[in-house]
Amino acid sequence: MEKSAGIVLFRREGSVNLFLLLHYPSGHWDFVKGHKETGETDRQTAIRESKEETGITDMEFIDGFEKRIRYSFRYCGRTIRKQVVFFLARTDTRNVCISEEHQGFLWTNYEESMSQVTFDNARRVLYSANRFLARVGLSSR
Repeated sequence: MEKSAGIVLFRREGSVNLFLLLHYPSGHWDFVKGHKETGETDRQTAIRESKEETGITDMEFIDGFEKRIRYSFRYCGRTIRKQVVFFLARTDTRNVCISEEHQGFLWTNYEESMSQVTFDNARRVLYSANRFLARVGLSSR
């Protein structure tokens, strides 16, 4: 089983939460995420991946949010099982410097993000993150 970690990154614009989505070369839209390296904690992986994929280093984790997903995919004729843990973090950074791993990015509100993300498991992560933000008083108005 491969293990990865990622972050649902958001920033406030006025009273609206804007979520960061990355456009992957295979065509799908998803959050920052990547493979866990030896000796890293999940959170360290998420921080490193954010820096590598977006250039964003100023983030404040929203304590209490952690969402795990599992899925399988085919690669070189083999079925790969993967587990990803997502954290939720706020940033003030607007400018994104995407890596060569991506084709583009968007900052979008919750409704647009739900329409833009490609996979159902990403929608479930976003839904959970948005509900969590409402519970902690950081929901969009």
